[in-house]
Amino acid sequence: MRDSKIRMLMPIFLLTFGLFFNIAIFQPVFDIGAMVMAGVMCVLIAYAHFVINKFFGNGDKFLVTFVSVLPVIGIAVLYRLNPSIAIKQVLWFIIGISAYISLVIVLPDLKRFMKFKYLYLVGTVVFMAMATFIGETRYGAKNWVDLGFISFQPSEFGKIFFVFYLASSLKDFKTLKSLIEPGIIVLVSIGFMVLQRDLGSAMIFAFIGIAMIFAATSKVKYLLASFGIGAVGAVLSYFIFPHIRRRVMIWRNPWEYAQNESYQIVQGLYAMASGGLFGSGLGHGAPQYIPVRESDYIFAVIVEELGMIFAFLILIIYFLMFYRNIRSALKATSTFTSLLAVGFSVMIAMQVIVIIGGVLNMIPLTGITLPLISYGGTSMLTVFFSLGIIQKISEEAAS
Repeated sequence: MRDSKIRMLMPIFLLTFGLFFNIAIFQPVFDIGAMVMAGVMCVLIAYAHFVINKFFGNGDKFLVTFVSVLPVIGIAVLYRLNPSIAIKQVLWFIIGISAYISLVIVLPDLKRFMKFKYLYLVGTVVFMAMATFIGETRYGAKNWVDLGFISFQPSEFGKIFFVFYLASSLKDFKTLKSLIEPGIIVLVSIGFMVLQRDLGSAMIFAFIGIAMIFAATSKVKYLLASFGIGAVGAVLSYFIFPHIRRRVMIWRNPWEYAQNESYQIVQGLYAMASGGLFGSGLGHGAPQYIPVRESDYIFAVIVEELGMIFAFLILIIYFLMFYRNIRSALKATSTFTSLLAVGFSVMIAMQVIVIIGGVLNMIPLTGITLPLISYGGTSMLTVFFSLGIIQKISEEAAS
């Protein structure tokens, strides 16, 4: 058993030192800081694996591997772009992985939390509405709140309350009437995101709601009705809100606006095309031409310098993580915890689909982060919290 655990860690260690050594060796002077960063990452990952496997070995044994590999890739690329940002991201990684472990250790039976439905409802509405009234605009979306000592995206915390609310509200589904209240909350949440011009989050909230309603009811007619309502809402939003029409116009004709509105999209496409299958090599690309490269467009940097094959392997990891998460949902001991796992799984999966789809110009671009890879403390904490809950659900199912 011990040998198998070491075998699981060795590829992660090799990847970590390989990426950071590649960065260090191509500097004018060998970068010792890069190797120190690699050592710190390996210690943190080894500690997380030790705690989860030693004391909570009954649950999902692969999830902790996924939450180790993705941040390694993200922090290595961030270090290549801006070492100071990478150091900040390591601090967020420490906080996130600590929260992930703590949730598994500290939380009691998750079924105890199903009775706080209206607390989750209040939390959802407060965090969804917050940026609408006291937020500031960044990169075209009014989705940040700056309190002076800290700035954050309220919708990231709103996702947590949103999933908990829907799980506690839908666990006792009986008739169509029981869908009225959660349906209203879903529409209100999406409405606030549209008002804040945060179209990526609006799509994510919509798909979380649809997935959890279908998981709770198992009725195709409700699934089709949800998609129908969503389609009608999208069409109405297109005609009501000018910024949505602008996003669609840029998406359809990126080359026409390459020098202004779609500059980011076009530069990302150029970067990925120049990278090809195998990339130009970490540190040998030209990511300085890509706007918002540390967060929204880090996938384009990865493709340019590490290649499309490497990027495809990242997508496989995300797919495997989604598969393991849904597997935990199917094995959950209660409807409430099963719905939690579904909600958080879809939340992370849709975040990946929306941002990569936007970077590839397959859908209109929306400014959200690539989970566990892009720079962003709020996003990293939210994802680690979600995965910690799913790890806890897998532990309860196996015990």
